[in-house]
Amino acid sequence: MKLREKVVPLAYGNVLEVGMGSGVNLALYNATNVNMVWGLEPSTGMRKKAQKNIASCAIRVEWLSLPGEQIPLEDNSVDSIVLTYTLCTIPDWRAAMKQMHRVLKADGKIFFCEHGQAPDESVVKWQDRANGLWSRAFGGCNLNRPIIESIEDSGFSMDWFESKYIRGMPKFVSFISVGAASKTSALVN
Repeated sequence: MKLREKVVPLAYGNVLEVGMGSGVNLALYNATNVNMVWGLEPSTGMRKKAQKNIASCAIRVEWLSLPGEQIPLEDNSVDSIVLTYTLCTIPDWRAAMKQMHRVLKADGKIFFCEHGQAPDESVVKWQDRANGLWSRAFGGCNLNRPIIESIEDSGFSMDWFESKYIRGMPKFVSFISVGAASKTSALVN
């Protein structure tokens, strides 16, 4: 939650939260800066779990029940996007990132807190070895996606980011990147 607290309160305007899950981030939004939140969450079970968090939230939440690869919003309709521990589970994350680029306004930002590929070659080897089993055991979660490069290669430039291992956890599951990125004028293919 401490890492989420670094980015979720920075969201503004009409927000798209991709992979809203149980709505744990709702308590972290700054209600004076956010008009509403579109919660993209394809799982019916997670949307049900989120009802308690939605009920206690001062911000209007509107569900989008499609996956990230099919964001049902107009082009340039979103002011900011929130991604927290989401990119690891989207099956076609490249298509999802293209959709995020499409719906984000020209001056929009992505705020992210994601785990992914470590910088150390020895850790990456373990991530690659464990990824298949890990993904099957943990709902499609991938350990070895290069987060910063993935965002940059999808038409965004980093405003700031910090990456580190979380203490007390095995390195192959604990490399986290937190930051903000701006939409560039063109999508990089």
